[in-house]
Amino acid sequence: MSKIAFICRRGPHGTSNGREGLDALLATSALTESLALFLIGDGVLQLLKDQQPQAILQRHYAPTFKMLELYDIEEVYVCTASLAERGLEAAELLIPATPLSPDEIRREWGRCSTHISF
Repeated sequence: MSKIAFICRRGPHGTSNGREGLDALLATSALTESLALFLIGDGVLQLLKDQQPQAILQRHYAPTFKMLELYDIEEVYVCTASLAERGLEAAELLIPATPLSPDEIRREWGRCSTHISF
């Protein structure tokens, strides 16, 4: 079976890309169990704990990431270089995610037949 990679490159607020991508990921999980979520660049900010988007009049959807486990989405990867560039560590994330180097992420992407970027 072919695996679908959802790739998040953008921060959580300012556009609806993150929320819509998460919605698409959850909806796709009803069709297949072969999914992986990759957070790179500003996408790693999607998983930060203690976000307060209400201050900029945005909806707080980050807790929805906790539902990934309920939807059997177990492959969640964050780029270690992206975390380091932003002064973050995996312990600061809302859900457990596997930290991978950029080379390791490229290898995992190679195992996916479809790539959807948001």
